[in-house]
Amino acid sequence: MSKKIAVLITDLFEDSEYTEPAKAYKDAGHELVTIEKESGKTVTGKNKEATVAIDKGINEVSVADFDALFIPGGFSPDILRADDRFVDFVRKFAESKKPIMAICHGPQLLINAEVLKGRDVTGFKSIQVDIKNAGATLHDKEVVVCGGNLVTSRSPEDIPAFNRESLKVLK
Repeated sequence: MSKKIAVLITDLFEDSEYTEPAKAYKDAGHELVTIEKESGKTVTGKNKEATVAIDKGINEVSVADFDALFIPGGFSPDILRADDRFVDFVRKFAESKKPIMAICHGPQLLINAEVLKGRDVTGFKSIQVDIKNAGATLHDKEVVVCGGNLVTSRSPEDIPAFNRESLKVLK
């Protein structure tokens, strides 16, 4: 069954951490809706290899509109977590118990939403202490699935495992 996936993304995302999972999700028949501060703009990856057209502004969406949430890494999650609207969206998403897939620095939005306490999580090396301080149990491995609805990975090298487990959670 096809799922509608919210993608929180802005400039300086890690190119491959968006493009490769996005392709895997689309190839599996899922629909992605990119969300930033405003619709109609284009954001660029930090390696300048990928650009992404923004479908919706954060004020135009609701958790009820989506079946899952995808947060690519890079500097994008750190930029977005400075905006309370994105943090609130992530908190409500976590409360809904719908699937959340976050790679590399993606868990930074989950940290700010204060939804990691008691969860099993991984993330990029530089945010692993932040993950622990948020009350999560840190696992330094390529992919961690917690509660059947939270998928996290550390880096671009982990994308194959991240995609595999994300697709299982989306079934």
